[in-house]
Amino acid sequence: MKRRLSGVVFFAILVLPCLALGATPLDTVKAGVTSVLDVLRNPKLQGESGRKVKEEKIEAAADNLFDFVELSKRTLGLNWNKLTMDQRKEFVQLYKTILKNVYVNRIMAYKDEDVDFTKEVPLSDTTAEIQSRVVENGGKVSIDYRVIKEDSGWKVYDVVIEGVSLISNYRTQFREILGNNPPEKLLEVLRKKTGAQ
Repeated sequence: MKRRLSGVVFFAILVLPCLALGATPLDTVKAGVTSVLDVLRNPKLQGESGRKVKEEKIEAAADNLFDFVELSKRTLGLNWNKLTMDQRKEFVQLYKTILKNVYVNRIMAYKDEDVDFTKEVPLSDTTAEIQSRVVENGGKVSIDYRVIKEDSGWKVYDVVIEGVSLISNYRTQFREILGNNPPEKLLEVLRKKTGAQ
């Protein structure tokens, strides 16, 4: 199961919606997934030159649709309050870079999967979960997008793959580092991981 999840996690993280004002959460996610899959399937974007264009489009989509501050806050939980304003800004940038480094290369391999959107579930007045299934190799993998309503539209703050939350996964890792260390230690670890030193 772990190997299979690793094959679809990157899909869920970055093959995500372009935002549309006034659109429902389901419409937003569905339109975004379809548009990014169209980029990945574009026969004109093959080879190394096409790869660069694809990467740029995927990164732009992630920048536009994710609320990286909300994602960071929820990932760190109460530990967010231990960071100074400058540390928070740096953490958000480093975390974003880690996600990009982990998932952009993997997403480039995706093009033939089908995505079925099954349901939109309100979580509160300002949050919702869009449930979907990615059909790959004869099987189905559940991918749920958690979105929050903002002035600019709906933004993704978490992705749940087969019941495993992106936020929860990283929260556990970061909590271990912060357990007996100051926030600077976490930033130091992330700087090394991203080559930002």
